Amino acid sequence: MARRYIPSEPTSRLAIWARRMAGFAFLATFLAVVIVRSGLLENRPALATFGGALSLAVVALVLALSAFVVIWMEGLAGLGAAVTAMVVSLALLAYPAYLGIKAYRLPWIYDITTDPIDPPRYEALARLRVRDANPTTYAGLYAADQQRSAYPDVGPLGTNATAQAAYDAALAVVNKRRWRVVDARPPQAGRREGRIEAVARTPIMGFRDDVVIRVRAETDGARIDARSSSRYGAFDFGTNAARVRGLMNDIEDAIRAQKPERPPAQEPAKKSGPGKKGQRKPKS
Repeated sequence: MARRYIPSEPTSRLAIWARRMAGFAFLATFLAVVIVRSGLLENRPALATFGGALSLAVVALVLALSAFVVIWMEGLAGLGAAVTAMVVSLALLAYPAYLGIKAYRLPWIYDITTDPIDPPRYEALARLRVRDANPTTYAGLYAADQQRSAYPDVGPLGTNATAQAAYDAALAVVNKRRWRVVDARPPQAGRREGRIEAVARTPIMGFRDDVVIRVRAETDGARIDARSSSRYGAFDFGTNAARVRGLMNDIEDAIRAQKPERPPAQEPAKKSGPGKKGQRKPKS
């Protein structure tokens, strides 16, 4: 029995290559995230890989759009491949595009502190930074002016609680956020201030940022200062300011949630009256 041969429609090569490029960009992005989070390589090779992956995503998006035009004009197959390439490319480029919009409005700084005049110093964390990382010293008045203009709400936290209570609240917030504590020294009366040094991670890429919290006793309570800075890069996309702002709010809430110690209840003094047993009556 003879069968009729029905020729299939030719597939657009642009659509095929668009899907291939989008798939390769997705794998490269995934590899960059794994490299950063696992610490297998330094951040710069991972950033180069991530930048290359985004470039491939842009190429895939252009090829997908070109494939749509060719498919419409010539009636070729491959619409599904073009749609897949466009969806993957847009998914990879959406978050970087959002960060790019934020970067246009924010200053190029990577170090945020609540006390620009006397910022908390990195001590234990300073020994962890490699040579090609950002310096641990604060940039000075120029960075302070830029921070004040962009983030005027970032400031220290004053509380009526004791320095030890403020330190305990700050340490509880750090542990709740699952930051890696590198050094923690509680305050001592008249001897030293409380300090907490920890390493935070960014949500997606997992970049390591350094955080230090300082607790100083004052006459009417305590003052809490914080500092957060990126280890790499001259721009943080507002991450450090958001981290410090959220950290101070959480510490304030933790201090309010603390139960103050109540002094031991004193027994009321017994009133003595005339004519009670065991008491002498005054002589008339």
